[in-house]
This record gives sequence, C-alpha cells and structure tokens, in this order.
Amino acid sequence: MQGLAGVRVLELGTMVSAAYAAKLMADLGAEVIKVEEPQGDPARQRGPFPGNVPHPEKSGLFLALNTNKRSVMLNLRRADDAQHLRRLVCWAEILVHNYPPPLMKQLGISYEEFRRLNPRLVMCSMTPFGLSGPYREYKAYELTLAHGGGWAWLSPGASERADLPPLKAFGHQADFQGGLAAAVVTLGAYYRTLSTGLGEHIDLSVQEFVASFLEQNFVYYTYRGLVASRLGKRLLYPWGIFPCRDGLIFLICVEQDQWERLVDLMGNPEWATWEIFADPFRRGENADVLHPYIAEWIREWTVEELWRVGQERRICFSPVFSMAELARQEQLHARRFFVEVTHPQAGTLTHLGPPYQLRDPWWSIRRPAPQLGEHTREVLAEVRAAQGQQTDPLPTAATPALPLHNIRVVDFSWAWAGPFCTMHLAHLGAEVIKIESHIRPDLGRRVPIYPTGMEPGLNRSGYFNQWNQGKKSILLNLQKPEAIEIAKQLIARCDVVVENFATGVMEHLGLGYDELKRLKPGLIMASISGYGHSGPQRKYMGYGPAVAPLAGLSSLTGYVGGGPQEVGISYGDPNGGITAAVAICAALVARQRTGKGQYIDVSLWEGVAALMHEGWMDYIMNGTQPARMGNRDPWMSPHNCFRCAGEDEWVTIACGTEEEWQALCQGIGQPELATDPRFCTASARKAHEDELEAILTSWTETRSKWEVTQRLQAVGVAAFPSMNSKDLAEDPHLNARDFFARLPHPEVGVQTHTGIPWRFTAAPNGVRAPAPLLGADTDAVLRDLLGLSPQELARLKETQVLY
Repeated sequence: MQGLAGVRVLELGTMVSAAYAAKLMADLGAEVIKVEEPQGDPARQRGPFPGNVPHPEKSGLFLALNTNKRSVMLNLRRADDAQHLRRLVCWAEILVHNYPPPLMKQLGISYEEFRRLNPRLVMCSMTPFGLSGPYREYKAYELTLAHGGGWAWLSPGASERADLPPLKAFGHQADFQGGLAAAVVTLGAYYRTLSTGLGEHIDLSVQEFVASFLEQNFVYYTYRGLVASRLGKRLLYPWGIFPCRDGLIFLICVEQDQWERLVDLMGNPEWATWEIFADPFRRGENADVLHPYIAEWIREWTVEELWRVGQERRICFSPVFSMAELARQEQLHARRFFVEVTHPQAGTLTHLGPPYQLRDPWWSIRRPAPQLGEHTREVLAEVRAAQGQQTDPLPTAATPALPLHNIRVVDFSWAWAGPFCTMHLAHLGAEVIKIESHIRPDLGRRVPIYPTGMEPGLNRSGYFNQWNQGKKSILLNLQKPEAIEIAKQLIARCDVVVENFATGVMEHLGLGYDELKRLKPGLIMASISGYGHSGPQRKYMGYGPAVAPLAGLSSLTGYVGGGPQEVGISYGDPNGGITAAVAICAALVARQRTGKGQYIDVSLWEGVAALMHEGWMDYIMNGTQPARMGNRDPWMSPHNCFRCAGEDEWVTIACGTEEEWQALCQGIGQPELATDPRFCTASARKAHEDELEAILTSWTETRSKWEVTQRLQAVGVAAFPSMNSKDLAEDPHLNARDFFARLPHPEVGVQTHTGIPWRFTAAPNGVRAPAPLLGADTDAVLRDLLGLSPQELARLKETQVLY
C-alpha cells in the first residue's frame, strides 16, 4: 500500500485548520470523509470566486483545501444524523476536528463517548485556546490567533511607524500552522496505534502552536527581560526589502562570508571597512548608517539580474513575487509544483501542489473537492455494510508511552528549520541525536541572547536552548573520514535522518540518501533547503526570512495603501520544519505497514507557497490578486486591531455573524449602532469601514486591552489582545495549561521556554529535557550504540574526530 492509502480519516469542523490537516493526509493517500452541516462548510462562502460571483461550489479556498475527500452532509443536532456520526466514528481510525468546546458539547463531539465506540480511535481536537484553561470558551478567528499567539505583534518587523498596528500575515496562516501541527501529532499517535492498538485524544491549542514559533523573540524576553516588537532594528543586517529599477528584492546576510562576498560584488567600497560594520550584529546596531549605502547600490539593478548574480555568489537575494510572477517560475514548473484539477462546476483550474517532493511519489490529486453532500448516500451505505466487521485484535500497551518512543533520529541540521522539525519529533518521544562540531558550531549557539549578567557561551544562547529541547548532542568532525564512517554506523542504527545543509553537501560527504539506504533500507531521510534538491535553481540559497517574499506572501501582506511587507519572523523556517515533520510521520506510518523507507525533499519556497491558496486562486480565477488590507478581512467588519489605553497597546475585534455584531453593539454600550443604516448589514459595514473603526477606536483607546477583551468575550465577540512576549510569558491561561517548559539547564539554570502545544490523554506530557550542552552525550551515545571503549573514545578525541 502506497503512503497513507487505506488509512480512514473523519474530518469535522469548518474553514481551514481541520480541513488542511485532513488534506495533508488525503493527498498522501488517506481515505478522508468530510462531514458538513446542511449549510455547508463556511469556506464554501469564503471565495475567491470566478468573476467575484459567490457560488458554494466555486470557492477557491474550499476547492484548494478539500481535494481527495468525500462529503457527507449531516445535521448533527438531529438524532438520526447523530447516529450516522457514531457509525462513522466506528469506521474511522483518525478523527480531526476544529469545533470549539461549546460547540463540541452542543454537537455531541466527545472523546469519552467516541472511545467507547472505537477504543483505537486517534482523535485530534484543534481549538483556538485548547480544551482547558480560562480562555477555553473564548471566541476566535484567524485574526485573534495571529495576534493572540504573539506572531502579529512582531510584524512587519523593523518598522518606523508606531502609529500603525501590529500586522497579521495575509490569509489564514495561523490556521494553516494549526493544521500542520495537528497532522504531525495525529500521524505520530496513529503510528503508535498501529503497533499497540492504543487510541489517543490530542488537545491541540492553535494559540500555543503560534506562540511556539516566535523565533528568538520569546527568549529575548525570558533571558534578557527585553520585549521585541514590530518596531526598531533587526538583530543583524543587511536584512530587508529594497527597491530595484523594476521591482522589489529581499536581501539578508547571515554569515560573515556572505557579507564579504556582497562587499566584493559592490566593488569593495571604502565604507564597508568601517569598524561599525565589522560583524552581522554590529551591522544590525548600525543599520540606519548602512541602509542608505546598500539601498543606493541595489537601486541600479533589475530584480532578475541581481537575483541571478547574487545567488551565483552565494548571497541570499530573493525577489518579492506577485502571484502572476510566481506562476512563471521555472524552478516551480521543473519540480511540478502546479497541478491541473478539473471540478464538475468550477472547471479546470491550476492548483498549488505538494509542500514536499517524495522519492516514492505518494502525493497526488485523485479527485477534486466534493460538492456539498455529494457522497452522503454512498458513504453511509458503505459504513452500514462495514458495521460489525471485525479487524484483527492488536495488543494494548500496558504502560502508555510517547508515540515515537522507539524511533531514533540522527540530526545533521542547524539554525532553525531543521531543528524545529527534530524538536517536534523529540516532543513526540523520538531519541534525537544532534551531530555538532567545534569546527563550525550551530548558528543557533552563536545568536547573542544570553541570560542577563551571564558571560556569552556556546551553551547559553536562548535561541539554541529554545529549538533544541529534548535532544542529545554528540561531537563529530565531518571533515575527518573516520567521522563519516562513525556517522554511517550511527545511521545504520537509526530510523530517520534530517539535514538542512546546502544542496549537495550530504552527497559530497558520502552521506546522500542513495548511499545511506544501502546501509538501512528502511531509512527515512528528510532534506530541507531553500529551493529544493532538484530543478535549475537547486543551488540557490534561501534563508527563512527570504521565503515570504519569494512565495508571494509579502506581496499580499501589508497595510491598506502600503507596499509589500515582511511577516515579522523567518516564516519559511518553522513552516519548512513542521512540514518536514508531517512527511516524516507519514513515512513512519507507511513504513510500519510496508517496511519501506522514503526520501523527503522539502523546499522552504514550496512549503510557504503551498499556503497561498486565497491569493493564488484569485489569480487563477480572475487574473488578479487580493489588495493588501492590513488586519482587515474581505468579508467581515469590524475586523481589525485597535489601539487601547497605554503605550503601544492593541486589541483585536472581529465579528463574523450578525449575532456577533449585535452583541458588539450591546457590549460597547451603543445599541443604536445595530440599526444605523451605515452598519446594519455586513455589506454596509464594509462600505463604511473607516467610520465604524473610528467609532470603535474611540471606545477602545480609553480602556485596557484586557478590559476590552473580557467585556466583549462575555457577550460572545471575538476580542483578544495583540500579545507580546511578556504578555505570553505571564499569561494565566498559558501557565494554567503548563505550556511553558522550565527545566534546569547545567549552565543557564531554569529559564522559561515555549513548550509543547498539545496534550495527550494516553501518554506523558511536557518537555522531557532541556537543550543539550555541546557534545554532552558523545561518550554515552557512541559507547551505547557503537560499543566504543573509553580508550577508543580518547583516541578519537585526540585526533579531533570527535571535536
């Protein structure tokens, strides 16, 4: 059986997060049944639509999110349809949903009940704030979560406009990330079910997952007491979007050698020798001095020419692409990223393709998105026919263990994308062995975020200590042939290899997949790179911050009337990491059933581009793309981030229904607004949005963000602060849910890090160990796994093989 073929998945819920989690599994072969209520998934009304004419079977977002699924229409408030749901639960192996807790109760979505029907069921409840804690019943939309998780607070980054609010990224990025996280943990739990018969209930908080990928910004507060925001300077420089003669280009220089190559390309100007520009962090401190020189030079180039010439010199330039420009990219076409899909009502449209390339090609679009209730009779008949059929009994684990407790990972990755992937594998219980060296320490160890009053050190960076929780570290100098042989011996005893070196490095070392699978035929290997390991631009470099411009996200993100913006974090990195983790967990499930391994090629570019569905489908349907609209929404109003009392304090407010609008009018003590002709319908509110926002601002700016939140949530309106790192660290809800990891570390002591965004019912919870000291586990790992003696270990250290 190929990939996830035959895995039975039941999807409940609305809009993006549950649909995307199920789509990830469906596109890898799983059989997904989507249950819709009689009015249909709200994504059917979301658009974009051909010619901007709404039609429930032609919504671009719905068409993109629901390929390879069958649709069953049930009214879960009716007894007979509730019984149909119970039969579907008995049929399913996996259930994913995103109904919030109050609606779960109304609709009878209960793990305790479902477990009695199907003890082996793996159920993932992805909700805005989790199933416990003070905010568990708070209303939320994408806007709420993007700001409530702390991401939007950081966006657009390095801004000088304190008058403008924190900015959410275009589309439903927080919900897409929730779907990715749900797919990882659900497939991980299902992997355990295949061998133990043990079911699981996963409580996944989307807010917590968003809060868990804030780059260095959270530990910048917990280690140093400093609050990063969208304002101010970058930690290093050059970093940003610059005008060329014919468009915009992004530039970042992370390593000193990249800066030196840039200086050489610029003709070695005298100013580049100034002491204030001597290293990346000093350049960051003096960005206001450096910026005019860089900008003046870049302005003389065309985008295409500078992209090519810069990349030939291994300098990370990336164009700021629109959807139309994205569609023309040779690299994406060479990797078959665009896929034609024919739908009975929407016709043939070009869809965005897979977020990863697989050597054994499981990913495919086998059917278009379903019409509402298209398969109701067919599916219910199949389920009735299958009722009572017994599967072979499986043993039940006596002591529940973490899903990947028997999986070993050799981790060659560094910086953020790869470590983010392997951290989540460690969160799932895998033994992750990180390969390091004194020759070139992980960039994360060199990011200068140290506890206040503590001297710098390679074990003291909050950045490294955040992204490497739960791992082991061994020293292996890969410049030495003997170290390569040791690496091969380790890999022969492991299940998964992860690396994010430049394309071709692993092959040059003799550690490419074709070589390694001869040592371990069932090996699963994931390579994460900017542009992927095939195609004409495979050698191009693509750091995480460069990916939002490259994928078109920056062209869609920005304030009303303003230009393209960055999105506050190096989004390509965590997205690429969690995307790789999805594919690895799917490959582990497939290997459990077939014994076969897999090679996974993750392109940071494709990983983010695969989430551009709303912008992309507008382009494909209408030849255009959505205008940048800040925190506003195409349909909902009010839907924005409003200034509150205090310095740089903001709160989000969103109304998605007439009921919520009426409640908002009551909540702010102005019930007359509900019947005001300017605001009495959704379309009227959109037409008079400026006036409505001015009224709300006059109310919010005299109140604290928490007063606004509590008052409006009490009447059923989605209101929530734009959270900074201090807000998150001190938040009573996140602390009540034990979200933070506070474990003693040998050098930095007890510091606060973001932890695991899900809770298991049938497995231990919480981070198991702090990040490792450099090489701390070398002797133990090589002794226990390879049987090396103390004398042999001493010799290898003396010859700098273990260095």
